[in-house]
Amino acid sequence: MEFFTETLSSLNNILSNQSGILLIIIIILALGFDYINGFHDAANSIATIVTTRVLTPFQAVLWAAVFNFAAYFISLYIIGEFKIGNTIAKSVNESFISLEVIFAGLIAAIIWNLLTWKLGIPSSSSHTLIGGFIGAALAHAGGFTIDGVDVIVYSKVIPIFLFIFGAPFLGMILAYFITVAIMWICRNQNHYKCEKWFKRLQLVSSAMFSLGHGGNDAQKVMGIIGAAVIYYHIHVDMDPEYLAQGVDTFKVFVEHWWWVPLASFLFIGLGTLSGGWKIVKTMGSKITKVTPLEGVAAETAGAVALYVTEHLGIPVSTTHTITGSIIGVGVTKRLSAVRWGVTINLLWAWILTIPVSAVMAMMVYYIISLVL
Repeated sequence: MEFFTETLSSLNNILSNQSGILLIIIIILALGFDYINGFHDAANSIATIVTTRVLTPFQAVLWAAVFNFAAYFISLYIIGEFKIGNTIAKSVNESFISLEVIFAGLIAAIIWNLLTWKLGIPSSSSHTLIGGFIGAALAHAGGFTIDGVDVIVYSKVIPIFLFIFGAPFLGMILAYFITVAIMWICRNQNHYKCEKWFKRLQLVSSAMFSLGHGGNDAQKVMGIIGAAVIYYHIHVDMDPEYLAQGVDTFKVFVEHWWWVPLASFLFIGLGTLSGGWKIVKTMGSKITKVTPLEGVAAETAGAVALYVTEHLGIPVSTTHTITGSIIGVGVTKRLSAVRWGVTINLLWAWILTIPVSAVMAMMVYYIISLVL
């Protein structure tokens, strides 16, 4: 009860000034983006399980949504921290962050996410968010380096860029070897019995991937909200807990704004429940035809890749990861089993997402700066 009382009191104080109102708007927008991320990336978790007819589309999104939310408890009680959220919050130098920067970045990310969803392009919601944040910060600062200080925290951002290619490659390699191993183990088994078992195992592999999806993507929104809250407490109300020398501001944010992580995981689950049928079609059938055995291999490989990168605190795209895994499965049959034309188009979407989002965020920031 004391938690709720403190939270309501804090919200009342925040709403008493203009910056506080903008902070609340940012939180609402960020959770909206989280919801969009859920239905934009729903296909990542359920494409193979739907196309192999293990579950109906509704059953599949319900299954994935439950495990998206369950990832909150894994992150909080088993991992014990939100490393990816911390990485996102600190990807831009704090000196060049403002509430207007975060607002502009979110608007750009939402526009690009809705556009790619409408076109059925499985682009990365993660990189859209990061691109928007970086682009708005650069517009605010007026360059990449100001008075010898870098606007972008390259130690955080470079691994994110590298894993545009690293995540799908890791997923592809893992999926290839998992598929080969499964085929060797089952080489003398009855095909019909194996098919039945792999349909059941797809429930497990899909749940594993959904846990990875929730744990990875919900934290990115949490990180953006964290950056906004930290800015507010340092520059607006000058909270001594955030101003103390050597304090981990993100840790303080998580402790006091405990409901933000909970809401972030809840909203991505609700978004997944809304589905994303256009991208299901692309992921489940256009790259390569997927059987239950291959679905288990792809989802298991994707889940392992997400768990490894989450442990390292590197935000990666769940879209890129599962796409690479599906390609790895296809390659085990023959190279021509993969529709490389579709794959190349996806690759271009991945490469362009960050720069396009960044440019859009710059434009949005310039418009906002004229209005506010």
